[in-house]
Amino acid sequence: MKKPILGSLLTLLLVGATAAPAAAAAAPAPADDRPAVQAVDFAGTVALSNCSGSVVRMPDSEPTDPALVMSNGHCLESGFPGAGEVVLDQPSSRTFELLDAAGDEVTTLQASKVAYATMTDTDVSLYELTSSYEEIASEHGIEALELSADRPSEGTAISVVSGYWKRVYSCDIDGFAYELREGDWTFKDSVRYTAACDTIGGTSGSPVVDDATGKVVAVNNTGHEGGTDCEINNPCEVDENGDVTSHPGISYAQQTHTIVPCVGTGNKIDLSAPGCELPKPGEE
Repeated sequence: MKKPILGSLLTLLLVGATAAPAAAAAAPAPADDRPAVQAVDFAGTVALSNCSGSVVRMPDSEPTDPALVMSNGHCLESGFPGAGEVVLDQPSSRTFELLDAAGDEVTTLQASKVAYATMTDTDVSLYELTSSYEEIASEHGIEALELSADRPSEGTAISVVSGYWKRVYSCDIDGFAYELREGDWTFKDSVRYTAACDTIGGTSGSPVVDDATGKVVAVNNTGHEGGTDCEINNPCEVDENGDVTSHPGISYAQQTHTIVPCVGTGNKIDLSAPGCELPKPGEE
């Protein structure tokens, strides 16, 4: 996974995590010669204790709805969900540091529950907050990032915005992996970045923003660190014919347009809604 900063037993699973506490040396600057995209900043992103994330809204979310924070399933405070496991409506009091456009912390947000989380097919967590979008905007001047309802395209210019490191990685969508296998987990239709988005530990859960629209199209989650293919921190791609390839040094994200049909009135998760294809509890 690309990757939380952890102080628990999960560090035994993650190469390099034990050497990168939150107060460690600053992350290296992303290698990208393209001009900075001024429209993409840190407003609405959050820093978790071990990962990055963002306050997100659906296209039809209402100002009075409880706000949602999106990160990775592997960033849960309870640890990695097992293959095939879905977490739904579990109480949580986790906190998140909300950032403004400059990357300064403006307040601490609190969850009421994990609304949804999984590492099956995708790698996502959605926390429901005790605050509404309206309250966050009126009290702190921060608007949520909107999830795009559309699948992104190859060649799209994107920014990976890490609230943990307060860094923006800029690159393009290089293509898509039919299946991405990493340890016990399989992700489907994953976004593959071009090399400039060389994300590091702590960027897990960062929103991937389409530079042209400003909307979120994916959530950053993993990358190949040059070790044994298909193992933790070294995902491999598997195509429709079962052929396996790997791309050392390349990072990936999970698409988020699949979330939109699964969030209904009041920002409540509805896995039975038309068009919702997120994994459900009890499915294998």
